[in-house]
Amino acid sequence: MDAKLRRLTILGSLAVILAVSLLVFYTNSDGRNGNSDRPRPTVPQTEEAEASGDGPTAASGQIGDDLSAFLWDDSFFDKEVDPVLQEARDQSNSLSLIVTSVEKDLRIQVVDREGKPVTGESFFVELENLGEYKDLDQDGILYIGDLDAGEYFVELKPISGYKVPVTPTRVRVKDKVEYLAIEDISLLIRTEDEIDAEAEDSGVKEARADADKTEIQRLQSVSGEATVGIDVSKWNGTIDWDKVKKAGVDFAIIRAGYRGSVTGSLVEDPYFMENVKGAANAGIDIGVYFFTQATNEVEAVEEASVVLALVREHRINYPIFIDTEGAGGNGRADGLDRETRTQVCEAFCRTIENADYPAGIYASRNWYNNNLDMDRLDPYFIWLAEYRDVPLYQGYYRMWQYTSKGRIDGIEGNVDMNIRYE
Repeated sequence: MDAKLRRLTILGSLAVILAVSLLVFYTNSDGRNGNSDRPRPTVPQTEEAEASGDGPTAASGQIGDDLSAFLWDDSFFDKEVDPVLQEARDQSNSLSLIVTSVEKDLRIQVVDREGKPVTGESFFVELENLGEYKDLDQDGILYIGDLDAGEYFVELKPISGYKVPVTPTRVRVKDKVEYLAIEDISLLIRTEDEIDAEAEDSGVKEARADADKTEIQRLQSVSGEATVGIDVSKWNGTIDWDKVKKAGVDFAIIRAGYRGSVTGSLVEDPYFMENVKGAANAGIDIGVYFFTQATNEVEAVEEASVVLALVREHRINYPIFIDTEGAGGNGRADGLDRETRTQVCEAFCRTIENADYPAGIYASRNWYNNNLDMDRLDPYFIWLAEYRDVPLYQGYYRMWQYTSKGRIDGIEGNVDMNIRYE
């Protein structure tokens, strides 16, 4: 065979191979894409398979005609899990404990990898030599009180679907309250979407019952070192702070939050951040208050810690106050005796001062006279609420809330008005 004929033969063979390859590719591609008009024959099934409706369909006759049959073959895929993927899965469901003590107690918080409490699970923890404790309300938080001071080991018991710490958490139960901010308090701060705000936010202004017809309801003019201001909360709604500044307001005491009068939840005022930013941008000096329903020193430290957590990123020029009033007679702290209520105010103020902020107390004249030991509280910044032209309170005070019915441009409705003397 000469060279020319050999080349023609080779080219012809290659052409045949290419044509066959293209035909096979087209046929398989058409079947995979579901574009074939040919009906798809099925593999004869057993009675069990027919009854269940499971299993592959394939060409009748020889097994293996259905190229997608491997999808139904449980033995086809490797059962061994990739260790990297398994570790990632474990990490996504891993839990840890945050444990703190204020005074002869432990608060145990079960948190996820992002540090958020895990809710909806009945967690059990075991406290060394004292047995197991259950998260009854499934909020991811367990509180254990009346403990002896000393060191303990806390173990989170295994729970389905989660990876728990391998080793117990070692913690020291404090003997006495130290009036220091609780670092993990932010995990306990609730929004009003999470509570029954109508029931929980039930503070009552005691000064209203003592008001008389001489109450001044306008922004007063002052001289010397005195300044005029307002105090606001969610009840004042959205505020135009630029208008408030132009109206002559020097300072604003803004509610950071409150403790619920029913459940004791720690709740951020829904307008707090908006008010702080708005007042600051308008050039108004800022103070903060928190409505208390603490029943002991430990809870007072919690309340102070909440405020400190909320103001951390803001410039505060005026004191941080504890607002001690009643909650309509049914509040969890309404029945406190004079000594306990005084201890609550002291604990709050000492915690605030230990964080390098000035601390103060807000109350009405009758509340100061009847419910607090003012000999112990006078060192703090006293803010008096008394609605008359000249206060009758005989104690020393540095700021006076003289009306709850003030009106000012920038705020719709009534607003509390104040004078600071120094």
